[in-house]
Amino acid sequence: MIDRREIPAVNTLLRSEEVLPLIANYGRPLVLDCVRTVLAEIREKSGGGRPVPDRLALFSMVENKIHSWLSSSLVPVINATGVVLHTNLGRAPLSKAARQAVSDISAGYCTLEYDLENGDRGSRSTHVESLLTRLCRAEAALVVNNNAAAVLLVLSALASRKRVIISRTQLVEIGGGFRVPEVMRQSGAKLVEIGTTNRVHLSDYEEALSEPTALVMCAHHSNFKLVGFTSEPSLPELVALSQRFDVPVVDDLGSGALLDTARFGLPHEPTVQESLQAGVDLVCFSGDKLLGGPQAGIIVGRAQLISKLRKNPLARAVRADKTCLAALAATLLHYLKDEAEREIPVWKMIGQTPEDLQKRAEAWREALDQGEVIPGLSTVGGGSLPEETLPTRVLAFTVPRPNRFLARLRTLQPPIVAIVQEEKVILDPRTVLPEQEAELLHGLEIALGKKV
Repeated sequence: MIDRREIPAVNTLLRSEEVLPLIANYGRPLVLDCVRTVLAEIREKSGGGRPVPDRLALFSMVENKIHSWLSSSLVPVINATGVVLHTNLGRAPLSKAARQAVSDISAGYCTLEYDLENGDRGSRSTHVESLLTRLCRAEAALVVNNNAAAVLLVLSALASRKRVIISRTQLVEIGGGFRVPEVMRQSGAKLVEIGTTNRVHLSDYEEALSEPTALVMCAHHSNFKLVGFTSEPSLPELVALSQRFDVPVVDDLGSGALLDTARFGLPHEPTVQESLQAGVDLVCFSGDKLLGGPQAGIIVGRAQLISKLRKNPLARAVRADKTCLAALAATLLHYLKDEAEREIPVWKMIGQTPEDLQKRAEAWREALDQGEVIPGLSTVGGGSLPEETLPTRVLAFTVPRPNRFLARLRTLQPPIVAIVQEEKVILDPRTVLPEQEAELLHGLEIALGKKV
């Protein structure tokens, strides 16, 4: 039986010379809480017959407990998966200019809602609206915190307790359990489903529009393809029909492409500009997908409708903060200056050729003196261009227990996230930022046992 009198008192530990540095670094309240927690755990375990840790082990437990409490689970990683818009890894990395804009704006005060010219209250929406309207050729624009919020705001402000028509071919669910029908119902809109899961005709829309309707909704297929015996009316056809009934059309594009993906050997992804040119009244899209900026929901289109969105109480609840607006403005400037392909990481990654990737993978192999360079396939990800791939060259390792090796890579600083294919560890240079290559090679040397 363990004598619990061997467990030191709280005050005894707090006065010890080993704990005093912890108090100096982290403050007495936190260390006190930690000591009490550790001693409680020891009492519980000693009741089961476990011995009381010695003095040094006890201090180590206290120190480790504090570090575990204070360590952040949100840390930078090296993405070697080849998935450009990896939702679980934060989607689009920001450009150097966007990162600098965030740093500058967050360091002190800023003109978030202040008009320097008049010395009075301003509007946060002005900081990116002119950039968006010029770039997309839209009458007005509004930015909220993500695209789900953008869709929810549009439906809440324009269609609460009113009918919204959507095709069953577009009732999608994307990552994280986000379902278009559920968001529509949450807004208070009355969902009117038309067509079947694989086919919808213009006549289906016309029949539904014969009753009073607030909106016609289009939702991007996002992460699946509609193939086989299928049909959907074109966007211009749908707009022309809706205009006859004086009903606005809202297009939830999701990915927010502003460049033609066909230029990079990919299928054409509908762009924001094309939707507006087709006559769509409002277009909603994400900031952190193919746009290549921060997480944001962007709404562009008719000024009259945007004005109603601004006045809705929900607009304040989902508004974007100063760091988002700063990063978004810097990202949009890349497009306006015709330098997006050169400056925005997402487009730089998509634009890399197999020859470029071969050189990078070969350089890694030579530096490590291990592995082989083989052909592979990268993906765009992020709910964009489902099943479409880009040819790449990857560094492959044959190691015992490859999944355990991946786990080892994830414990490094910074962690490296890779994949296993055919029992080989695969690292794709497409999604590894050039400035991360030295850390990648250092981490691989440690994981491979070449460096302690």
